[in-house]
Amino acid sequence: MEKRVMTDSKRRRGLAAASVLLGGVLVLSACSDGDKDASADSSKTSQAQEVDKAAAEDASEAQIAIKPKNGATNASINNDAKVTVTKGKLTEVTMTTAAGDTVKGTLSADGTSWQPAGQLERSTTYKINATAKDSKGREAHENSSFTTVSPANSFIGNFTPEDGSTVGVGMPVSINFNKAITDKKAVQDGITVTSSSGQQVAGHWFNSQRLDLRPEDYWQGGSTVTLKLALDGVEGADGVFGVQQKTVTFKIGRNQVSTVDAQTKTMTVTQDGKTIKTIPISAGSPDNPTYNGRMVISEKYKETRMNGATVGFTDDDGKGEYDIKDVPHAMRLSTSGTFIHGNYWGKGIFGTANTSHGCVGLADVKGAGDPGQPAAWFYNNSLIGDVVVVKNSPDKTITPDNGLNGWNMSWAEWTAGSAG
Repeated sequence: MEKRVMTDSKRRRGLAAASVLLGGVLVLSACSDGDKDASADSSKTSQAQEVDKAAAEDASEAQIAIKPKNGATNASINNDAKVTVTKGKLTEVTMTTAAGDTVKGTLSADGTSWQPAGQLERSTTYKINATAKDSKGREAHENSSFTTVSPANSFIGNFTPEDGSTVGVGMPVSINFNKAITDKKAVQDGITVTSSSGQQVAGHWFNSQRLDLRPEDYWQGGSTVTLKLALDGVEGADGVFGVQQKTVTFKIGRNQVSTVDAQTKTMTVTQDGKTIKTIPISAGSPDNPTYNGRMVISEKYKETRMNGATVGFTDDDGKGEYDIKDVPHAMRLSTSGTFIHGNYWGKGIFGTANTSHGCVGLADVKGAGDPGQPAAWFYNNSLIGDVVVVKNSPDKTITPDNGLNGWNMSWAEWTAGSAG
């Protein structure tokens, strides 16, 4: 066996290696001092967690919810804004515009909800700050900011008849929207018309902006009709929302229907099926006959101006063939300009000749001051919504959308135009 002898050089190399190894131990020992610092940091983290836990345990149980959600746009001006709380009661709610104007609101009796007292403005940013307390008196806070729908992104329906009015049996509910409606079903589903008579009511769209609603036959005299518009938030077209939430009621008066016979030049007025008056009339001339059909009185004027130029009757100079500034006792029957009105300038024509530009004339005096005149009597005994039927005229039947004259459609035609 070979005998190994450690030389001085080997001994020195071994000591160096040991020195390196000891150095490594020393380095490792230095790292163990860092573990002591990490332990301290861990202790601090634990303390912070304990503080957070204690704060959470002392937090209010009240949970506040605000609608619309923070940052919402196209919010409703009627129903969207509301603050509610569970496991507590609201102690303070403030709602302001971006300009700092305060919005009044109503707190429920039990203190669990709050909402604006009235309708909001369109295209307005609102801020809501709410505070509530739980059963231990601990406070909770919540806030939100939202923007209401703009006029460009909303639609309304202008309707007739007016709330609280009394109208004739032929008066439909007519709604004209200020923007084109593409989702007619969604809009019609948000509109209901009911009658105390129990009559079935159906809608008919004449175009993208007009919806009329009526029963199959005339309204029952003495009944009450209710129109409910629940259009708030309804998307009538892409990105265009309704803003109306409204209930309207109106009364139906006695059943009055007046029949104009253009051939005999007389008008027979009936109430509840009984003839109460027969009046001589003058209808449209052979060159400008009166429309046939069932027409509804839509406007009444004790005196009004009638200028032929506004309805296409002009002379060669472009001026109206007639321009009468004080036509007495005038009642509109069509959008295109058909009226039934008093006539003080035609002498000896009533009951004998048809001379007008398409209107129905009754004897009257200038100034509309004689209640004994036939035109005055008819005006004073007529309601908006009464029906005037014209027959035996050489002209065509008036179109259903020319005025409130949908009664010239059969029930099948009428309901075919419904989107409901």
